[in-house]
Amino acid sequence: MSGRRKTVLVIDADDTARERVSVPLRRDYRVLRAASAESALSAMEREEIDVVLVEALLPGLNGFELLAVVRENYPFMEAILVSGVADVEDAVRAIKMGAFHYLPKDADPEALRSVVALASERQDANRRLLTLQDQVGEAGEREFVSGPSRAMREVLDVVQKVAPLSATVLILGESGTGKELLARRLHRESANTDAPFVAVNLAAIPRDLVESTLFGHEKGSFTGALQQRIGKFELASGGTLFLDEIGDLRLELQAKLLRAIQEGEIERVGGSKAIRTSFRLIAATNVDLERAVKAGTFREDLFYRVNVIPMRLPPLRERMDDLPALAEFFLRRYNTRFRKNIEGIAESTVRMLTHHRWPGNIRELENLIERLVATCEREWITDDDLPFEFHVAELDLDKSDTGLLERAMTTFERNFLVRALERSRWNVTQTARYLGVPLSTLKFKMDRLAIRELARRIKGA
Repeated sequence: MSGRRKTVLVIDADDTARERVSVPLRRDYRVLRAASAESALSAMEREEIDVVLVEALLPGLNGFELLAVVRENYPFMEAILVSGVADVEDAVRAIKMGAFHYLPKDADPEALRSVVALASERQDANRRLLTLQDQVGEAGEREFVSGPSRAMREVLDVVQKVAPLSATVLILGESGTGKELLARRLHRESANTDAPFVAVNLAAIPRDLVESTLFGHEKGSFTGALQQRIGKFELASGGTLFLDEIGDLRLELQAKLLRAIQEGEIERVGGSKAIRTSFRLIAATNVDLERAVKAGTFREDLFYRVNVIPMRLPPLRERMDDLPALAEFFLRRYNTRFRKNIEGIAESTVRMLTHHRWPGNIRELENLIERLVATCEREWITDDDLPFEFHVAELDLDKSDTGLLERAMTTFERNFLVRALERSRWNVTQTARYLGVPLSTLKFKMDRLAIRELARRIKGA
């Protein structure tokens, strides 16, 4: 999975037995040898071991006891127990303790190579599973949506050119413009599309956990480190590592990141061995890194390492030609999710949407359409469905339309009452008490604003 050559540790007190097991494996693996459990544990501390073949009847700490240590401290290391005595009970015991397989010492070379290959494959599968579990819910059904604007056509032209390359990409853009979704598209169109894509939002990780999250840690390296942890760099090996908000990375960790990029190796927290890893780096930020370099908060050498191919995602206000297509896309998505059949968004409503500045960009637009689809009970989304602030923006743009103020006031009142009803879980009596109005007044307003039928449907759902 990672592209590096796997390391196998052969543990046997007998020199001849160690050599007999080692020889068939040297063609495909880096093979290390140890004569005792103690020397094997020392090697595990110094080296990144993938598979161990351990003799059951070792002097001192025997094979079963060593297997228990491996399972407790090295959860991603696969162990194969080897014995000169064919014993079904020992085989069952070994498997129950977490060994991948139990082999006789006189196993033929092909069988030996086959079992080690399968153990290596299971290790890769476990790491892939960890990567997938780590990403569940991160992207979900979301995808990068562009549109017909010239600005986005230029972005997609760059994607087409750089996606097949392994070069580092720096995505610049405001929050909510879709930087992670663009990174996922770059990965999908790369030569390693089946390899892991590991996304890390550096701004969302507690400050004291960033290093462990990125680089992993060894058991006991700090309070609470109850077992070895594989970091994001290792999980991304062979694939793509996406570091969002890289400008938030503190200086001491910037030096470790620079080493990982330049040397292709990392060290876990509390560890002393170098771990080889290869990945394509895509970084993103919503801050001016050049200004951060001048301010001394971002390393200049790291800036030049990540700024190989810069890509700027324009904010939504600079690509209003895309808004109708984006709104239609999100309408279809949430129609499906909420099992609705809303036909579309009125033309005048789309015009009102284009007059908003969208400080939250695509994310803000998606959240709005989700809310409109969830609450709309008609076939079309119209001006009346939009929140108050959209009517204010329209009023500022067109003061000649005397109906806009009344429409804006009606929309504000409707939204205010809906929120008050939601607060009281659609209990009309409690809502009237909360608002300090007679129940009859609230019911009259609900009828006038077409809220009564919505309340009935929600309470009956």
